[in-house]
Amino acid sequence: MEEILSEYKYKRVLLKLSGEALMGEQNFGIDPSVPEQLAKEIKPVWESGVQIAVVVGGGNIFRGVSQAAAGMDRAQGDNMGMLATVINALSLQDCFERNGMYCRVMSAITMSQIAEPYIRRRAIRHLEKGRIVIFAAGTGNPYFTTDTAAALRACEIGAEALMKATKVDGIYDCDPVTNSHAVKYDVVTYKDVLTKELKVMDAAAIALCRDNKMPIVVFDMATTGVFHDAICGKEVGTTVIEED
Repeated sequence: MEEILSEYKYKRVLLKLSGEALMGEQNFGIDPSVPEQLAKEIKPVWESGVQIAVVVGGGNIFRGVSQAAAGMDRAQGDNMGMLATVINALSLQDCFERNGMYCRVMSAITMSQIAEPYIRRRAIRHLEKGRIVIFAAGTGNPYFTTDTAAALRACEIGAEALMKATKVDGIYDCDPVTNSHAVKYDVVTYKDVLTKELKVMDAAAIALCRDNKMPIVVFDMATTGVFHDAICGKEVGTTVIEED
């Protein structure tokens, strides 16, 4: 196992998935083909002994921020959004287990019938025993995004990197979808992300990663083999690091 692990730069990582990514080509909900594709990407890495944790968003089902803009109480909307992440987490757990991977869902909001409560030491023990751990319900508090939850959990479990899976192949100086002249960064600093307001994660998440020297690797999860390459430390997507 040690020999197999030696090819990987990172031995414990946290993968952040957006809820929108689970929609696939649909306008709402979960496209079953997306978790299946994720499982195929993750399984070879998991089988090699890399410890994998996952944080998933809930935007494919409910977005508290957009509902707050429409008049809903922000805290109430965020609570509903956190419940949406639990639905996504259970869907991923089911898919991973059907593909032969051991998996646990840990929720920041207590719902003992369907998920374990989030306990940091227990989460680390699951990882050490070779189980994928999916963290659901964000931080358990309103006003915090699932990006911030991902940064927090990555720091808590001692992950060596935060892997941010998106729909684009890295970080650009502007939106590559609307601007064909957008320039892609291979490496960028936390300071540049914050000062240039690059749309990677929210400022709280970036600041948390910066303060704890947590590298962020941003890549397009739809690219075959990209997760394996990212774990190996190959040049994929964009890496966010501190200044030398």
